[in-house]
Amino acid sequence: MSETPPAAVPSLMLRETAEAPEVVARLLDANAAAAADLGARLREAGPAFVVTCARGSSDSAATYAKYLIEISLGTVVASVGPSVTSVYNRQPRMRGALFIAISQSGRSPDLLTLAESARADGALTVAFVNDTASPLAELCEVVLPLHAGPERSVAATKSYLASLAAVLQLVAAWSAEPALDRAVRRLPDYLDGALRRSWLAAAPLLQEARGLYVVGRGPGYAAAQEAALKLKETGGLHAEAISAAELRHGPMAIAGPDFPVLLFSQNDAALPGLAELGGDLAARGVPVISAGPAEIPGALVLPTEPGVDAFARPIALIQGFYPLAEAVARGRGRDPDRPPFLSKVTETL
Repeated sequence: MSETPPAAVPSLMLRETAEAPEVVARLLDANAAAAADLGARLREAGPAFVVTCARGSSDSAATYAKYLIEISLGTVVASVGPSVTSVYNRQPRMRGALFIAISQSGRSPDLLTLAESARADGALTVAFVNDTASPLAELCEVVLPLHAGPERSVAATKSYLASLAAVLQLVAAWSAEPALDRAVRRLPDYLDGALRRSWLAAAPLLQEARGLYVVGRGPGYAAAQEAALKLKETGGLHAEAISAAELRHGPMAIAGPDFPVLLFSQNDAALPGLAELGGDLAARGVPVISAGPAEIPGALVLPTEPGVDAFARPIALIQGFYPLAEAVARGRGRDPDRPPFLSKVTETL
């Protein structure tokens, strides 16, 4: 285990998290024309389906893209396992598809192999990537940079939030939906507001937990995936992201006094079910931590920015979550910037 930095010294993770509102504002301005052009192109000749390709945090950004595109546009989105091409040497049929690759580094060989296969088969290939000099950027027909700048902490924060913002901006341009356009314009303010609301009241409960579920539904499931990953990565805490619908099956039996539930919600059609689930868990004596508008009697309610659009809410929730994850890691005696056995760039086959 690496030595924990003194509490008085802000971690790189915390400092980079605080940069996210500025990063997102810069991205939205810099990519506005390119996103508008690509959106118009997709409206004119809509893809038959969408394929996403990503690993780690970027893969939960792809989950966000899936729900956003399927709900807003009705176009089916599928995540293709990169190993299908890189390990098993098969070439998925992607002609007529929109292929979206999301990566901070743009250097993982398995992502590159699948992107190359998609372009060769006639898919429209788009890269959301922070390193515009990367092989992935060179391979894809359209590049939408993340504009996050250097990210030194192993735990991706500002680049992940930039990925979500870039996805939201593109889908707003593609759908020409005024509500999504408003959410895009307000996003930097939402993120700034989220940073001003402390979630540290939940840190003691998570530090002592045996494990936990992180629950979401719809676009909020992407936030649950990212939060669970960060708790594992930085805090060495076993956290499982799970859909609210799936939790009501067998997994619900595990939750208990030392196995809490962190529940993300947004103000959409999934809200009543999320609130009901949280209430049922709390009534059983399960510690429930509620982030979002769901009203759950007996839950520890985390302060969140009011009036956030449902599709922007998961982005604001993760912005609020990162300082909590950093505090949990410190409380468990770990360095959030240097998780054991991990490196900043992971290259998988």
